[in-house]
Amino acid sequence: MTREQTLFVAWQDYGKSRLWFPVGRLDVDVNGTGFRFRYTEGAKRAKEKMCFSEFHQFPNLETTYSSDTLFPFFRNRIIAPNRPDRLTYLAVLDLDADAGPYEILSVNGGTRVTDSFEVFPMLGKGDDGTFSCRFFLHGRRHVTEQARLRTDRLEQSEELNLSLDENNPVDRPAIEIRTRDNVRIGWTPRYLVKDLAVVMKNAPDALHARVARLNPVPAPFTQRLLIELRGNWGTHTPMSDPDLIPLVP
Repeated sequence: MTREQTLFVAWQDYGKSRLWFPVGRLDVDVNGTGFRFRYTEGAKRAKEKMCFSEFHQFPNLETTYSSDTLFPFFRNRIIAPNRPDRLTYLAVLDLDADAGPYEILSVNGGTRVTDSFEVFPMLGKGDDGTFSCRFFLHGRRHVTEQARLRTDRLEQSEELNLSLDENNPVDRPAIEIRTRDNVRIGWTPRYLVKDLAVVMKNAPDALHARVARLNPVPAPFTQRLLIELRGNWGTHTPMSDPDLIPLVP
């Protein structure tokens, strides 16, 4: 049986709402030899509410797109195999030299300054309910100078705290990341919030965050702090939001 790894694509409305919608799903054969893209229910909702337009490469909401090679939309969001700085770039992501498209996009988020898309992985659930994921600290530009200085003093494997903020004016709710001495240094990615909020309300001690990697200058500002999050979903099923369901089965 073919096994797959899954990435989702989120789109941000550049209008007044600034809302994010999960609009697409990429399934990747674990051998890296097959790729399938489908729009999700979030794309239909974004089209109805915020005038979302289909991607040029994928013009029909109700079609399954398959390819033996990675679609250009995603290929343009990862470093080229022949780039001389590829190994340095992968080290920033804490990935091995043979990392494939799925591994790279799962960590780097696939963001580009020229558009409003973000890529994120489907979160798994082990037989015992456990999971783990890695992501770069979000929102560092929106914390105090004291917090940025505290971030620069973090140490490898240092433990961090998570705090649920249900009154965040930008993303409601949001999950803050704090040091053990209670300095807010940033936030988790928005795609984690709904699922993590359930766990934090029911079993807050089931989640553990730590510093996975510290990248000094000249690493990009948004890729200075890589965080590892481990936990247990319990009875919760992650990534079950209706917006993530493919429009084509």
